[in-house]
Amino acid sequence: MNRWVEFLLALIILIVLSPVFIIITLLIFFTDFQSPFFISKRVGQYGNEFNMYKFRSMKNDAKLKHIVSTSDSDQRITWIGKVIRKFKLDEFSQIGNILLGDMRFVGPRPNVKVETDLYTIEEQQILTIKPGITDISSIVFADLNTILSQSKDVNLDYNQLVRPWKSRLAIIYVQNQSFYLDMKLILLTGYNIFFRKATLKLIQKIVSKFSSDQLLIQISGREITLFPYPPPGSNSIVTSR
Repeated sequence: MNRWVEFLLALIILIVLSPVFIIITLLIFFTDFQSPFFISKRVGQYGNEFNMYKFRSMKNDAKLKHIVSTSDSDQRITWIGKVIRKFKLDEFSQIGNILLGDMRFVGPRPNVKVETDLYTIEEQQILTIKPGITDISSIVFADLNTILSQSKDVNLDYNQLVRPWKSRLAIIYVQNQSFYLDMKLILLTGYNIFFRKATLKLIQKIVSKFSSDQLLIQISGREITLFPYPPPGSNSIVTSR
């Protein structure tokens, strides 16, 4: 999608949804009287870091900031944070990142540097384009917090169970991006909130169009239980994180 088209669309969305944004901001602020926004350093195109803005869904607890990935049982999540995460409202504040040119509507989700430093050579493809608010992997793993809810080591389990597939799906998007695919993924992102099973079936069709990897196709439809697997470009399962 053209940069100026995205800029204009982001500006329109910001204006139209400003009343909703104001309500969310006030609800978060009055929960603990701290900043309603969470600013996180993320790695963008070509490995350049930028500040990613999100509505804060967690408590400001310095003792727990070493945990990169989160689960539904994470003690940092506030009551309003659970609502925000359920409907993906924390991502809406990234409209600001689109206006600044750091992100796009569709593209691989931006990761933290400690995670991108682990990328294999094949995974480095993910950093050749701007990150986005949504993409194929974001829809498939929209329930990431639930997947990791019983984890004893969230960061390790993410790298063993989710990263292998999330990276492969991100690479598929990088290699096959188009305006048509972007529009389809934007619509499916909203559809996924209400019709999860139907959305996964449609995502599975998209993945099968671009890949013959039957295991990946099954994972994209969430037809099988996730299990430890090597990230793309590696023959070894991550054993420590």
